Amino acid sequence: MKRSKGLRRVKVSADGVGVVSHAGVGMLRELALDTGLVAGVTAALADTYDGPWQHAPGRVFTDLAVAIADGGDCVSHIEVFGDRHGVCGPVASMPTTWRLLDRIDQAHLPGVIAARAAARERAWAAGAGPDLTGLLQIDVDATITISHSEDKENAAKTWKRTFGHHPLLVFLDRPEVSGGEALAGLLRPGNAGSNTATDHATVLDQALDSLPAAAQPCPGDPGSVRVVVRSDSAGATHAFAKKCRSRGVWFSFGFPVDTRIQGIVDRVPDHAWAAAIATDGGIRDGAWVVGACHANRVSRRWPMIDWLVSWPEGTSSDQGHIVERVVGSRG
Repeated sequence: MKRSKGLRRVKVSADGVGVVSHAGVGMLRELALDTGLVAGVTAALADTYDGPWQHAPGRVFTDLAVAIADGGDCVSHIEVFGDRHGVCGPVASMPTTWRLLDRIDQAHLPGVIAARAAARERAWAAGAGPDLTGLLQIDVDATITISHSEDKENAAKTWKRTFGHHPLLVFLDRPEVSGGEALAGLLRPGNAGSNTATDHATVLDQALDSLPAAAQPCPGDPGSVRVVVRSDSAGATHAFAKKCRSRGVWFSFGFPVDTRIQGIVDRVPDHAWAAAIATDGGIRDGAWVVGACHANRVSRRWPMIDWLVSWPEGTSSDQGHIVERVVGSRG
């Protein structure tokens, strides 16, 4: 059995002697080791190597993640640690890192996701987790990443008349964590569609699978953890809504107000509207909401139910476990 241990502890000093830049990354590397992420990713990718390795796959994988946390925005930035062996220990070169990334194919990706879930479970159990008795809110959104070279793989013209990529990202909303907790991401070419339901379904699966078992919703089990997926109008597709239902999560989608929807909203009686409630529990000034089923009971001539037919079962039900039942706002 090979014994593994963390690097020697780095002494924090304010006297200016022996100061080393990027010293804080040492704690992140130790965290990856202590949570089992290094060992888990190494086990998932071990069969992609023909023989022994100088740098364990999990170590290379986590070192790249640490480089990103340290401000890196490309694979070559892992070499920033190369001349700081006293803090980081041996670090893989950029070619070695590229070879590791090439080995993470569709057959090995589930193993990597499972390793991340196991490491997250240990970190959460140690006190870094959210309150699972509340509502876990997962945000799905795409962003434009500019590329200044046409040689970048999958770089293409974007809908914003730029050139680059259009990745789809998933974060767990945690107010105490700046930017939220990253769960999954899908690198897509710049011309990837915004409303591509298959891409949204893929990142949702990856995001839920990267959560600890206790934080994954169980369809049909009212006692399981409550998870809501939030998206802007890009995620407001019937296919993605059905995917959410099949994974046992609630959903809250924005929806573009076209002339058809505007006509429906305009026909809602004034007394059917209720004041909108803000996140802090207060009343939102100048905003109202209405439940589709309530409005239908008030006015049988209102055609909202016909509009809801194509959405998953429960969207129009009083007992449906669907968070997004708000069909419009006014004012």
